Amino acid sequence: MSRQTADSSSLSERSLFLFKALVEHFIQDGQPVGSRTLARDLGLDLSPATIRNVMADLEDLGLLHSPHTSAGRVPTARGYRLFVDSLLRVNKLDEQEVQRIARDLEPGRDVQALMERTSSMLSEITRLAGIVMLPRPVQQSLKHIEFVALSDNRVLVILVVNEHEVQNRIIHTARPFQPSELQQAANYLNATYAGRELHNVSDELLRDLKLMKEDVSNLMQTTIEMAQRAFGTGGEAGGDYVLSGQTNLMGVGDLTDMDKLRKLFESFNRKRDILHLMEQAVHARGVQIFIGEESGYEVLDNCSVVTSPYEVEGEILGVLGVIGPTRMNYERVIPIVDITAKMLGSALNTRV
Repeated sequence: MSRQTADSSSLSERSLFLFKALVEHFIQDGQPVGSRTLARDLGLDLSPATIRNVMADLEDLGLLHSPHTSAGRVPTARGYRLFVDSLLRVNKLDEQEVQRIARDLEPGRDVQALMERTSSMLSEITRLAGIVMLPRPVQQSLKHIEFVALSDNRVLVILVVNEHEVQNRIIHTARPFQPSELQQAANYLNATYAGRELHNVSDELLRDLKLMKEDVSNLMQTTIEMAQRAFGTGGEAGGDYVLSGQTNLMGVGDLTDMDKLRKLFESFNRKRDILHLMEQAVHARGVQIFIGEESGYEVLDNCSVVTSPYEVEGEILGVLGVIGPTRMNYERVIPIVDITAKMLGSALNTRV
């Protein structure tokens, strides 16, 4: 479920109990929690002074912090990580919610409509932002390639991928190429990279060239240009996603800084950073939770992203999830994301 496990072994049972109560209280009402509040709500035979000492120790460990001059404390990203990994009990969804998700993800829709409905449904149920990465295309490996010179600096690329699928595409080049140059470039690609994934060929070619000690020949310069234009330059996350309910984030107290919110929305529109994060979740089984700065993107420092991959016949096609404040109701959001991913996979499976 987590990307890294926070260590709770150094904390006493009482510290863990008070810490869990504080996090749950803060998630519920969003106000910094003080020692008197905890003493009153828990009904323990502990004085506020004793609770204050425990909270001070938790703050020293980086699990809590005091916002501004408030006497109360709130969890840090590290504190949420400890809570999620060690203290959270995830309950099953009630049957009505499961049936509602199943109805929304009925197999009759086309794929695009199904993705859009899934994103919208996640947003409606959680009151946060729902995100669904569109299915990644089936991996294609290079079997054979040919280049045919056309007029006006154009080249016809004839690709044979996997075993028998033929694709034709026209690319525009910086200068005209002689048929002999194109033939040499095709011969090199076929001999060296047949069987490799298409989207990796140009990157692998560039890496191989860096290992060469001699100067890059005209043949290799031609091969590089042909590969990059035929297969793409690489380096960027592919794919796309559907996002719904981002305006829900405007009503969350933790995300009221309009400048930060604007940058977050701009990131949604650019898509690149969010797609990179989703790609990380593709490579891990089960629910993944990125809390605050764990995402690696500053615009998400005050957010948590809960994701789960969806798959068809054992092959992961994409990831879906929810984006919200770090003060989200993890106990409720996690099972919603988990079961939605399973049901989306089932809905897609009926189309295979």
